[in-house]
Formats: sequence, structure tokens, C-alpha cells
Amino acid sequence: MMQSRCPTAIALLLLWLSITNNNASGAFVGINIGTSVSNLPPASGIVSILQAKNITHVRLFNADHQMLTALAHTGIEVMVSIPNDQLLRVGQSRSDAADWVNKNVAAFVPSTNITSIAVGNEVLTALPNAALVLIPALQFLQAALLAANLNSQVKISTPTSMDLIPKPFPPSTAQFNSTWNQIMSQYLQFLKNTGSVFMLNAQPYYGYTKGRGIFPLEYALFRSVNPNTQNVDPNTDHVYTNMFDAMVDAAYYSMQALNVSGIPVVVTQTGWPWLGGSNEPDANVDNALAYNTNLIRHILNNSGTPNQPGAQVSTYIYELFNEDLHTGPLSEKNWGIVFPNGTTTYSLTFERLALSNNAGSTGPVGMFCVANSSAPVSALKQGLDWACGPGSANCSAIQPGQPCYQSDNIVAVASYAYNNYYHKTQASGGTCNFNNTAMLTTTDPSYGSCIFEGSSGATGSTGATALGPVGPDSFATTKCHASTFLYIITLALLFLV
Repeated sequence: MMQSRCPTAIALLLLWLSITNNNASGAFVGINIGTSVSNLPPASGIVSILQAKNITHVRLFNADHQMLTALAHTGIEVMVSIPNDQLLRVGQSRSDAADWVNKNVAAFVPSTNITSIAVGNEVLTALPNAALVLIPALQFLQAALLAANLNSQVKISTPTSMDLIPKPFPPSTAQFNSTWNQIMSQYLQFLKNTGSVFMLNAQPYYGYTKGRGIFPLEYALFRSVNPNTQNVDPNTDHVYTNMFDAMVDAAYYSMQALNVSGIPVVVTQTGWPWLGGSNEPDANVDNALAYNTNLIRHILNNSGTPNQPGAQVSTYIYELFNEDLHTGPLSEKNWGIVFPNGTTTYSLTFERLALSNNAGSTGPVGMFCVANSSAPVSALKQGLDWACGPGSANCSAIQPGQPCYQSDNIVAVASYAYNNYYHKTQASGGTCNFNNTAMLTTTDPSYGSCIFEGSSGATGSTGATALGPVGPDSFATTKCHASTFLYIITLALLFLV
């Protein structure tokens, strides 16, 4: 009997290893870490936040030595950057480029896992006067990496703005601004020769807001789009269900227009602001949560794009902290997912999203829509009636005799209904508002046998299926003989090689 359990254990182990291996070799989602923050935490604190959120890839906007030291021995892959104001010096002097590599890269590897260098940021559109030194800078830095025997581990590229592609839709006709064709041809050839990636800053938030109604909000947020308003490329018949994929494919087609192919696209900057001014209504928590959650799901599922269905489009979310020192509108200062004290603006998981046991739930695990306890009772009653009526929330659990029923607690009852509605409709545009009587929280409101949608508890309605409790008695009835156990371990090791 005991040995008969071992094949099951082996099967489960190999299934887990298969999933783990696929995640490791597939696309990743990382994070940008900006520096225009008035109260930036110490480097060690930032690394602790990254580890707590299981973030495995970071893009630094500089090559801060304290950060590089703190990232040592963590395994986190690091992209360091040469800011635009340092580009001229590096691009005009081979020795300065070598000095930069020696001080900011060679001095830290292999302890710190530096894998790429971003040379400037949106140089051709943000700093066109420096365009002539961009290619020399790339070449000088590559020569320095070669001299340091780091050219295989560390790759060089430069983040490019979508503004360099004047007409990104339809993607099949997209081309780079012809003013920069000569430089772009040299740049793409450099990437081809060095095995580097095309770095793209793709921001559907700007594509949507600047489009002034051309594209529906759902299209920008990866939400379901009405079939009558789907975006179809007339030249390829590719259907684009989201703006992100269209932007990535526009980059691929723009490279093809210069007779270059085979260079992977990595999105170095994308995200959504969670707070904006009175004239920026689309910069809000609901939209930021929807965009980044759906983005992570899309990327980690290795969905590719309509033009590149097999492509793995690794992506860095913009950004870890709000950069309150930025100038411009309020939205420019509020893209962060974490406050400097470590609390979250909204909850994100950077791992492959677990499948829900409840097919009707599409909301993110760990995020809850609850009633505001300070809202008037009459307003909560009205919101509750709407959620359970026209909103089609499943309110059976708050009926008399059911686990979430509380006759004297309108806040608790309304919270259950609000949250159920939110999780059923979030992917298709549902929000957590209810006439300003609701709010989002990461605190799980579940209690006893009343489990809210989004709970990650073992008995929660959206948790992954449990294989059963494991205790001393379980081990007594399911353990394998020593030889079989060694066999399982051997299989695991062989699988990982």
C-alpha cells in the first residue's frame, strides 16, 4: 500500500518540475526602479521589498553602487542604465566607456547578476542632439565588455520610445521615423551582431489617452473587447485584442521595414498610473490594477503576439515607487506599486497566476472590494441592492442561515456582495465604486466559513486546489521506501539538468 502511493508522488513531482521549468525558461515580468523619490528607502530595504514580492528582474535607471551591492547574491537579474546626461561622455571617449564598464559592471559581477546595460533612455526622441553619439557609445561599451570577458553575460541595447513609430496601427505598415533610418539601421545591425534585444518602452496608457476615444479603454486594459469593435490589421487579418500586443508588433514590423528580423523585443517600460488630476480620470487604482494584473497574466502565459505567436515578450513594469519629484501632471508622479514604507498601492503578484477553482471569478487574488464603513447606511443598502440585483452578484452566502449572513452588520454584508461583483466583472470592466461607498483593500475580510472571492486561504474560493493536509499521520501512510525516495530525487535532478 505504501509503495503504491509512490507513482502518484513521482507524477506530482514531475508535474511541478515541468511547471517550474517552463516558468524559468519563459518570459518574465520585472520592475523599474526610479530615483526621483523624495524618501527613497535604503538599498537593503528595496531589495527586501523585491524579495518579498518574488521579483526576479529589475531595471535600474542608473548604476547605483549601493543598490548593486545590496543585490549581490540574491540571484535577481539586473539591468543597469547609463542616464542620458552621461551619454555624451561615454559616446565620445573609448576610455571613458571602458572606465564606466569597469566601475559599474565588472566590479560587481559575478556576485551581482548584471545581465544588461540600457544606454540612455528614448534618446532619439527625448535627446535628439545626442543621436550621433549613440552608436559609438554602444560600440565602445561593447568593446569594454569584450575586454573584460563579459560580452556573453552582459548585453547592450537602448530603450526606444513608441514615439519613434509615428503610425503604429495597423502594425503591419508601421515604420520608424525615416529621419532616423540610418542610425536605426546601424543600431539594429549592432543588436544582430551582439545577440542583443530591442528595448521598447510601450505605454498603452498614453496610447489610450492621446487617442481621445479612438480606442476603447477595454482594449488598453487587456479586457474583453466587443467583437464589433475589435481591431483587425487589414493587411494580415490579425485580430488585436489589446494595445500592448499591437505596439510590440509595430516594433517588429518596423524592424522588418529596414530588412532586419530575428531580434527579440523586450518591453523595458510599461504600466498604468494609479492616481491623476481632475482632468485625468483614467489614472486610477482600478485601471492600474486591471492593466498590470492582466499584463502579468498575458506575459507569463507566454501568449506572444498575433504576428509573433511564439515570441516571449519579457517586460518590466513601470514602476516600483511613485516618483514624486517628477514634474508634470499628477499622473506622472503616481505609477508606483509600492510606497517607500513597503505598503502596497494595490496588490500584484509577479508569479504565474494560479487557476481559480471558481470559474466565475476573474478578479486578482489578494485584492478585495469592500464597503466603506463611514458611508451612510442608506447608500450601502442601495449599493447592496444593486449588486445583488442588476449587478448579478452571487449573494446566496449572505442570505439568512448562510455563512456570511449578519443581520446587524450592513458593512459586512455589503462588502461580500461588492467583492463578489468586483471579482466576477473586473476583467470585463467592473470597478469597485458603488457610488463612492466601496474601496479596494489587500486585507482579506474572510472570517470563519465566510470566504471572500480573492482569498488565497486553503479553503478560499479562489485558491489553488489543495492536495490534502500533510501531518505526521499523512507521512506515515504515504511515505515511500528509501530506494524509491532516492529514485524520485534522481528523476528530479535529471529533469532540471
